[in-house]
Amino acid sequence: LVYSSSSSPTPFIPVFDTMLRQTLSFARGLPRLAPAFSRSLPRATQAMRAAAALPRVFSSSSFVQSRSDFSAEAQPDMFCFQCEQTENTKGCTAVGVCGKTPETAALQDLLVFNLKGLGEMIKAARGSVDQAKLNEMSRYAMLALFSTMTNVNFNSDDMITYLKQCAEYKQELAAHVTPSSAQASWTMPEKVDPTMLVLEGKSIGVLTRADTLAEEVLGLQELVTYGLKGLCAYAHHASVMGKESQEVLDFVADSLAFLTTPEAQDINSLLATTLDVGKHNITAMALLDEGHTETYGHPEPTEVRTTPVSGKCILVSGHDIHDLEKVLQATEGKGINVYTHGELLPANSYPHLKKYSHLVGNFGGAWQNQKVDFAKFPGAILLTSNCLVEPKKRYANRIFTTGPVGFEGVPHIENDFTPLVEAAMKEAGFASTAEDKKPLTIGFGRNTVAAALPTILDTVKAGALRHIFLIGGCDGSEGERSYFTDLAKESPSDSIILTLGCGKYRVNNLDLGNIGPFPRVLDMGQCNDAYSAVQVATALSSALGVGLNDLPLTLALSWFEQKAVAVLLSLLHLNVKNIYIGPHLPAFVRPQALGILVEKFGLRPVNTASPSSDLKEMLQPKA
Repeated sequence: LVYSSSSSPTPFIPVFDTMLRQTLSFARGLPRLAPAFSRSLPRATQAMRAAAALPRVFSSSSFVQSRSDFSAEAQPDMFCFQCEQTENTKGCTAVGVCGKTPETAALQDLLVFNLKGLGEMIKAARGSVDQAKLNEMSRYAMLALFSTMTNVNFNSDDMITYLKQCAEYKQELAAHVTPSSAQASWTMPEKVDPTMLVLEGKSIGVLTRADTLAEEVLGLQELVTYGLKGLCAYAHHASVMGKESQEVLDFVADSLAFLTTPEAQDINSLLATTLDVGKHNITAMALLDEGHTETYGHPEPTEVRTTPVSGKCILVSGHDIHDLEKVLQATEGKGINVYTHGELLPANSYPHLKKYSHLVGNFGGAWQNQKVDFAKFPGAILLTSNCLVEPKKRYANRIFTTGPVGFEGVPHIENDFTPLVEAAMKEAGFASTAEDKKPLTIGFGRNTVAAALPTILDTVKAGALRHIFLIGGCDGSEGERSYFTDLAKESPSDSIILTLGCGKYRVNNLDLGNIGPFPRVLDMGQCNDAYSAVQVATALSSALGVGLNDLPLTLALSWFEQKAVAVLLSLLHLNVKNIYIGPHLPAFVRPQALGILVEKFGLRPVNTASPSSDLKEMLQPKA
């Protein structure tokens, strides 16, 4: 290294690089060959750690220019392609489109790497370690994976805290089982150096794995990983509501363990695991539905105010209805009005939450508009679960995070919402009450639609209802997402549109008239209420005596992050075919793997240039 950085000629740099890669390969194999070696020889462990980091030192240092002179392409500062808005639909390489820094990206990669190892050790420890302790570790793994989703946690310190906890759990399990993979053998250094951890994260990221894996294998491994992230988010929400499944807890650990094995390089095994993710995600969404409806009642059709009411105020965004109720309880009787934002709009339709008179409505739109919405809001703001965008200075002093959400410099609160209430009291609040000219109608959950099923069937049989569209999922900032609005506008007047997720904001303000007693746009709730949509479709197919794929039903899904990936895998597990997805296909699903999904399930990209062309195709009679 010294030689290559001196004024001497530098033809040895490629040689050094090759040697370092060989050292890295050898170091990665050591834990598998002799797990006790790394535990008993701290200096050897540190040497292995340094070896893992060195290849990326070349690509992130002053050596890059001279190295590129010898045909080795300089590596980017980061690489992340887990969301739909990834740069140029290929991958973020300098900073995340979401705002994630290269440092946080690397630490998240290192955390996911370690969680795979923890899954391996949890699976191996069953029968020799108390199940309650293993469940505690699985819950931690779910929360930690949740934190690595798009727009959840941008705080590098939080990632290091998660890494420390993961290392402690693995060390505890090492007294009972022997780690057999590099992921399981990794240990936290006694003296934590964030810079070294970042380098290690870069050394085991997607680009490094791409050096040794076929691209379709790499893509399917990421599909499993991202689907697991979405599943873990829903399972964590359900757990907060007191609903858990031992099967889901075990599956999360087993799937993480699977990704450390040679079987994870077999396409058929990977495809089977993706569908298993979808299967268990249905269980997680069902548990969350059960937790919500048992606690808050079944959603009911409700008109929601979208304009301000005079007075002090708090805005709650994200997905977590449980956190919303805690805010309502903390503000009761204090003269503070509470508004929902983004995916929390459906909370206004739950009967139990309606008892809080100071839950006055919804303010703003989908998550990507929060910089505008939050800047206009004259009160305190709480971000729950995911969909955080880097806060602007204009409101940075009055925004808080809770749960898995984190951002450097933003106060984080748990359970005690006093700081949030105090911040709201300091702000001006809304000076006057505005006329509510156009409320949003929500609350068409599965219970409401099931009760109306006889009327719907009569409408279908009478020929007044020809087609049902489900248009929803995630929203985002790209102009191409207007496809979903245009599709709804062009849909025939004898059709109904079901919508859910924050993708609803593309269609929920459209006045498309009614079919009989129903508005043509029916808001079914949050993205996890895809479970409700599946229940409605299943009931309808049973009543009509046809299969799901024979219904006059088209799914047009807008996706953005990993919850949407999990929902898609759930639909594929149910063998739902001919789903339209967009505005772009996932960058991580490579052509060969995509070809399999297209052949098996008829998965197809939306035609953003011509929604009418897709519409003609969608309305063709089922064979």
